[in-house]
Amino acid sequence: MSRTVDLSTRIGSVRLRAPVMTASGTAGHGDELAAYVDLSRLGAVVVKSLGARPWPGNPAPRVHQTPAGMLNSVGLQGPGVEAWRRDELPRLLAAGATVVASIWGRTVEDYAAAAAALAGVPDRVVAVEVNLSCPNLDGGAHLFAHDPVATAEVLDAAAAAGLPRWAKLSPNTDRLVEVAAAAAEAGAEAVTLVNTVMGMVIDVEARRPLLGGGGGGLSGPAIHPVAVRAVHDVHAALPDLPIVGVGGVADAEGAVELLLAGARAVQVGTATFADPRTVLRVLEGLETWCDRHRVRAVEELTGALAPDA
Repeated sequence: MSRTVDLSTRIGSVRLRAPVMTASGTAGHGDELAAYVDLSRLGAVVVKSLGARPWPGNPAPRVHQTPAGMLNSVGLQGPGVEAWRRDELPRLLAAGATVVASIWGRTVEDYAAAAAALAGVPDRVVAVEVNLSCPNLDGGAHLFAHDPVATAEVLDAAAAAGLPRWAKLSPNTDRLVEVAAAAAEAGAEAVTLVNTVMGMVIDVEARRPLLGGGGGGLSGPAIHPVAVRAVHDVHAALPDLPIVGVGGVADAEGAVELLLAGARAVQVGTATFADPRTVLRVLEGLETWCDRHRVRAVEELTGALAPDA
């Protein structure tokens, strides 16, 4: 593999060694992928979203394979930030990983508590990704990420972590650009686009939803064009706002699409369930692609569509 391509990229104030990360929710809370991948080679490991307290998640069944991806209703199961810092973060750091923490909540106070529990983490925890695709119990059944005002309130609360904030946004709204702008105004250094697309599978014999939580989030190849469009639209409207692209990336070409649309880095998620080595294979493939196309720095690809595109 060529060593002539500069793979480093900057996401706001954070400089990463590589533009490929794991996606939150797909690589666990700790060093689960270390058995398959040298985590020190990745841009970062983005851990599964953590609440301020332990949370059991949704009833089973929680996942279902679809013709072009996966539907999940895991329900943000996790040990809570304190237990994660004590039990899992040390092993992740020992594996050489750069870490992005992820937090969630159902109220602004939940986010504030989770963020405060992250204060003082080791330096290799470089950012906090704020998962805004959660029901807002303070403001009705809508998601935080569907409301610019609620998004800004959560981003402000997440400042308690003392880390650069990345806002992970939902594609399930026609206000995506407006929400991204509100996140940036509230202090987000970047936005992660996109979270899962809402979906449902029904067991036609039982005439019931197949997942224990009812509906779920669709991920994988089916949502890749949705992610590309979301990245493109937000970058076109807010060209100075760093974007992390995620959604259906399984190979170098999928990563390049998101970079050309305007992302500065990408995350690999659902594909790791089929092959946990996928995230490193995407990184290696991206370097090969850049070398073959005489791209000497991966940052050259960001938003580099042809002029008439």
